[in-house]
Amino acid sequence: MFGKKRAGRELRRYRKNGPAKTTKILIDAITSEGVEGKTLLDIGGGIGAIQHELLKAGAGRSVGVDASPAYLKAAEEESVRLGHADRVRHHEGDFVEIAPSIEPADIVTLDRVVCCYDDVDSLVGQSSARANELYGLVYPRDNWFLRSAIRVANLFLWLTRCPFRAFVHPSARVEALVAESGLHRRFYRRTALWQVVIFAKEGASSSV
Repeated sequence: MFGKKRAGRELRRYRKNGPAKTTKILIDAITSEGVEGKTLLDIGGGIGAIQHELLKAGAGRSVGVDASPAYLKAAEEESVRLGHADRVRHHEGDFVEIAPSIEPADIVTLDRVVCCYDDVDSLVGQSSARANELYGLVYPRDNWFLRSAIRVANLFLWLTRCPFRAFVHPSARVEALVAESGLHRRFYRRTALWQVVIFAKEGASSSV
């Protein structure tokens, strides 16, 4: 599902067109807050589009966590090509399992990751707890249409013996978990399928 061929396609698409629409919305919202010298923790970042763009915008260093070796290799390859490999570290594995070894960062991002994980409490709880200033999410809108579509997609995956499953977690639950980490919503935008949200630590100032 997240192997070498798919990683290669996404890397080529990124090099040609830049970040995907919702990823760009997330990046623009974060950069508008000011990223100069900030640290980034990008969870499930795939080819590293958020890392590459924020480092180009002035972020100090980045840590990427992903369970796919193919995506990590693509992210590392692009870091070398862009000349900031010395400011990036990558960890392979399930973030929830390795979270105790991951240090907090000024900015934490999960771009279309919440929908890929069944245990939303552990994922959002542990990742938001590591955000010192900003916490950015792109995850599915919580409505009947998407819930129905995901059920059909998961049935197809089951029929084709693919172990991957997608999830539409309740938005209220996600926001409650983030609030427990002392973060409040600062930015919100939605598309037909996704919602892009930036949460800020209580007392964090905005440069906007």
